[in-house]
Amino acid sequence: MNKQAILHIQDSQYAYALDAHTIQVTLRTAAGDSFERVGIIYGNKYDYYIKQKRAPLEKRFSDGTFDYYTAAVRVRDVRFVYIFELMDEGKVYYFSEDGVTETYDYRLAYYNCFQFPFINSADVMDVVGWMKRASFYEIFIDRFYRANKEKEDGYINLAWGELPGPKSFAGGDLDGIAAKLGYLKSLGINALYLTPVFSSVSNHKYDVGDYFRVDEMFGGERALKNLIDKAHARGMKVVLDAVFNHCSETTREFQDVLKRGKESPYFHWFIIHGDEIDPKRANYEYFSLCKYMPKWNTSNPEVQAYLNSIAAYWIEKYDIDGWRLDVSDEVSHDYWRSFRKTVKALKPSCVILGENWHDSYPYLRGDQFDGIMNYALTKACLDFFARRTIGAEEFANRLGGLYVRNTKQVNAMMLNLLDSHDTHRFYSEVGGNADLLLCALAVVYLHTGAPCVYYGTEIPMEGGYDPDCRRTMVWKGKAELKETISKLGKIRKRKEIAEGEIAFKACGGLFLLERTLKDTVRLTVNGSGEQKPFAPEGEILLSHRLEGGTLSHGGFVIQFIKRKGGEHE
Repeated sequence: MNKQAILHIQDSQYAYALDAHTIQVTLRTAAGDSFERVGIIYGNKYDYYIKQKRAPLEKRFSDGTFDYYTAAVRVRDVRFVYIFELMDEGKVYYFSEDGVTETYDYRLAYYNCFQFPFINSADVMDVVGWMKRASFYEIFIDRFYRANKEKEDGYINLAWGELPGPKSFAGGDLDGIAAKLGYLKSLGINALYLTPVFSSVSNHKYDVGDYFRVDEMFGGERALKNLIDKAHARGMKVVLDAVFNHCSETTREFQDVLKRGKESPYFHWFIIHGDEIDPKRANYEYFSLCKYMPKWNTSNPEVQAYLNSIAAYWIEKYDIDGWRLDVSDEVSHDYWRSFRKTVKALKPSCVILGENWHDSYPYLRGDQFDGIMNYALTKACLDFFARRTIGAEEFANRLGGLYVRNTKQVNAMMLNLLDSHDTHRFYSEVGGNADLLLCALAVVYLHTGAPCVYYGTEIPMEGGYDPDCRRTMVWKGKAELKETISKLGKIRKRKEIAEGEIAFKACGGLFLLERTLKDTVRLTVNGSGEQKPFAPEGEILLSHRLEGGTLSHGGFVIQFIKRKGGEHE
């Protein structure tokens, strides 16, 4: 037993409330340590010294370095205290705040037991219910489809189908998206994530000039309302992009500071080094290397109130279903807590998704975001399917390690993507291998959280880094992957996927992802580079490159395995 590897952190992703009477508990141990028994000894905070209950913990995940044992403990009295019990080579050990010991004195437990003092309802994170069955489609609006032929179009400088540059305008608009809702519905899509719609001089609109206006290039407010109304009529959700880290230098607030310096009431709305802005030195904070995108001072209460008024406006006036938060990890935690309270008070089902590319647990404790764009899952899929730097076992370990970073509620609301407007297209990353693209799509569709398909993936479209990943949508010809993606969307709505537990495994060079409620839906993927024998265990829901008893490289199988008497049939 590696004692140094054993870890538990109370009031964290290792101990949190699932509901008013259930606490999810996790214990970390060294990978490969074989215990005869791992359990939790728990009780009421005030009589633990005389009354203890026991429950087993199950090894659910591994990341290759550590194993993770978990249990959902149902309690009547929520004043919950506990320690862990481990049996190793026939000997019992205890793990408390004092570490690993061979004995434990319950009479003195109030000094060193772990505790969850009380389950306060305000601290229980709710899951946005529609996310459990959501299948997203991300649209870079200027490049998707133009339907409005009457708008002023002198700004368009890119012919449809030509390769874009950083300042290309192709003319796509919100009416174009509304015109294609039937197409998207047939693809199995029931949620849209739109890049920014607000008034801006750029094609991407991430340098917002006016947060209360929809850009006329996209059709203005009329077009947005029409799109949202038509989407809602089809049972589809619409998530907008909030750019609250920075703005355009053209905003009236920044322009006022340029003119008046410290005399401007907006001087402290930005982070300025000195008494006035020196444009040549750019003595203010800005996004990335873009001096034309000054950074908001989101620690300023006036800025917080202003940005919250924007968030509220689009919920109240247009009934949007969520906010994706651009560059969210550079904005103050203090502001996001304020933002969440504003949004959830108006519409609890409005999902909040941060653009965080790294481990983001501090943002995901229930007081800021619901989930994030799951770029860590993207990277794991790239390593397994595209670069082939890891095999099936390490891929399973990687996904297990990512899963235990967060709570079950957060995992249910992650936005799982293979690519976006900020990355190379996955199809290009796998060398134009549509089989591997489909395998990766199967992983994100069956994973906890919501899959997000970048526009044109169904064609499939190619593309390198920005701006090449922002090519115009290909509408001529056949969408080769459409049928499979549509079938994945239907499978995703099954109760086992929406509500079931998840497991990641490797067997004989194959990767397995299982979702289990009562019965199991199992995805088997062959990314090994060679053919593998495969014997179906249950009903095949969907397969690709399965011939006879052989699953080829780039093939996958999704099976439904019914349980009988606690075991699989």
